[in-house]
Amino acid sequence: MNIVLIGYRCCGKTTVGRLLSRDLGMEFLDTDRLIEEETGLPVHSYVAQKGWGAFRAVERGIVRSVASMDKAVIATGGGVVTDMESVRDLKKNGWIAWLMADAAVIRERMRDQEAGGSMRPPLSGVDAADEVDQILWERRPLYARASDCTFSTDGHGPRQVATEIMAAFSRQLADRPEEKQRAR
Repeated sequence: MNIVLIGYRCCGKTTVGRLLSRDLGMEFLDTDRLIEEETGLPVHSYVAQKGWGAFRAVERGIVRSVASMDKAVIATGGGVVTDMESVRDLKKNGWIAWLMADAAVIRERMRDQEAGGSMRPPLSGVDAADEVDQILWERRPLYARASDCTFSTDGHGPRQVATEIMAAFSRQLADRPEEKQRAR
């Protein structure tokens, strides 16, 4: 079974995912990095050249590929939940953890990343930091529907979030019928 991390950009999916993979001895996969490898372009450049529709099509193929793996920690792009086919693929062999953060916290993290040279393409045509409230409002129901468990990253360091996820994942595995059969 995979651990799949979903949530809006700058909620800590990549950072927490790396910690989880190290702690659990699982492979770490970041779908945005895999998309960059496949397209040969940073996400913001690919989106600027080809558009969000083309990006989502590439993302769908990457998600299908990584979802078929086992014992991986998968950090997804923030918009993966807008594609129900991708969500279905991830759920087949994945336990989905939603990493949440308040809009103000996300904007602060985005500014910090941009100051460090990391570019985030806008989703709605306006500045990426200006659109956070609207996009969060639109996606919250999608994140809620897709997730098995929710974790706030507001005021929590990545190590604390990873520890909470590992505890919840362990409980999930212990509650699975096939795990109970093995224990007998």
